[in-house]
Amino acid sequence: MKQEKRDPSSHRTPSQIKKMSRGYNSTPENIKKRTLRNKARAKFAKAGLVKKGDGKDVDHIKPMRSGGVNTPGNLRVRDRSLNRAWNKKG
Repeated sequence: MKQEKRDPSSHRTPSQIKKMSRGYNSTPENIKKRTLRNKARAKFAKAGLVKKGDGKDVDHIKPMRSGGVNTPGNLRVRDRSLNRAWNKKG
């Protein structure tokens, strides 16, 4: 059995990426969430606080899943590794 080569950026095989794109990622709820995250980053990029490839994330202080909004008072710039490590134990 031949295994598919994993994409180094996402660590998923092409068939796994296609499956996620058709299913979970394309639901109206997730499209709306992704749009809000992209708008938040665009606001900070326009202000010159972040740019593509800088290793920074725009973080919602109160997460959107907990009722947070995209207002400037709820957004901050954080290092990518810190922002994405919130759920790691240790």
